[in-house]
Amino acid sequence: MRFFGSLAVALSMYSKIPVPTVDWNEKNMKYAMCFFPVAGVVTGALEYAAGYALLTWTDCGSLFFAAVMTLIPVLVTGGIHLDGFADTMDALGSCGDREKKLEILKDSHTGAFAVIWLCAYFLINAALWSEADRSVLPAAALMFPLSRSLSGISVVSFRAAKNSGLLRTFQDGAQRRRVRIVMVLWAAACGAGMIWLAPIPGSIALAAALLVFLHYFCLSRKQFGGITGDLAGYFLQICELAMLAALILGGGCLWK
Repeated sequence: MRFFGSLAVALSMYSKIPVPTVDWNEKNMKYAMCFFPVAGVVTGALEYAAGYALLTWTDCGSLFFAAVMTLIPVLVTGGIHLDGFADTMDALGSCGDREKKLEILKDSHTGAFAVIWLCAYFLINAALWSEADRSVLPAAALMFPLSRSLSGISVVSFRAAKNSGLLRTFQDGAQRRRVRIVMVLWAAACGAGMIWLAPIPGSIALAAALLVFLHYFCLSRKQFGGITGDLAGYFLQICELAMLAALILGGGCLWK
């Protein structure tokens, strides 16, 4: 029960999974990020269960299957990470200076670039899932905790772009060294599991995730002066899309 408050904070913030209400106090915030990948575990388990059921026990078409697999993460998270992705695409599309981009990230209005890139994201994601078979599902289930593990590492390791905001709240409240160790262990376990389940496509997927992580680090420093909660959401969505593409193209599609 010692860490239940931290688990509840993480799940209530980063998912729609029902949990009891707890106070966001110093004690609960210390290790909240350690439980961020749990939301990914739930998402991955639902993806695997739904995908296996649809491919094994139904005659549904590839479009229906792809739509279900694309929407499950949105239903679990409530779209919080997609919101960050959309805001980031609006900011990058503005071609403004750093201050202008940070101002756009705070703007609650949705711009044209956000809509365009959200449509493109869903289209690409659904197209990739439409090519999946059951062999892809076990490794794909690990994408979700892995992306959150890497995101957690960035929260306690990268410089923040602002001195306020939700991400800064998690940064300031976290026991950074211990959280970083836990996040690395999460990432190592998920990466190893992915490679064990699908050696070649899993290795490609892990490499893709690390390349996106490097891109995230460079982009956040150059364009924004550090990371924000929106940028963390942008990274998570791009990371999962890159890993899915690697698993599908590296093993499920090209090698059939």
